[in-house]
Amino acid sequence: MKRQSLWILLAVLALPLGMPAAAADGEGEAPVATGAAAAPALDLKSLPAEQQKLLRSHERDWATLPPARQQALARGAQRWLQMNPEQREQARERFQTWRALPEERRELIRRRWEQFQRLDPQSQALVRENFRAFAQLPPWKRRALRRRWLEATPEQRAHMRERLEERRERRRP
Repeated sequence: MKRQSLWILLAVLALPLGMPAAAADGEGEAPVATGAAAAPALDLKSLPAEQQKLLRSHERDWATLPPARQQALARGAQRWLQMNPEQREQARERFQTWRALPEERRELIRRRWEQFQRLDPQSQALVRENFRAFAQLPPWKRRALRRRWLEATPEQRAHMRERLEERRERRRP
């Protein structure tokens, strides 16, 4: 999944924006999908030297990390190495925003990310499509829609979904 996928998920689920997709520099904790398929454990020494250097802060506890976490950290380190300086600065800023969130909020975001990861590709594409439409709206309208969604009852939300699907069906050729 690309970094923007988390932003897509958060916007569609009516969460405020401003959290990082992942921490690629090996500092602190980053959101990692824990519901992923079983991944093989990685030997830290088997990674390229540049990745090992980035993951040095995890060296002491590497062997005790779940394999999925090891894989995620290795992927993050690889992405970090492929970023240009501007992208790295943006990632640092997003990571600091993530770290500033209360733990309860981060846990909610992690759970919702896992829900998104379990969706079939067609449903994920629909989430992305909805996000793009949502992102095109002016900020005041996004806030109003977010507030309306959060204040709606489950029945009202179901009705909103039905209306959205009806509009989508009318637009299809």
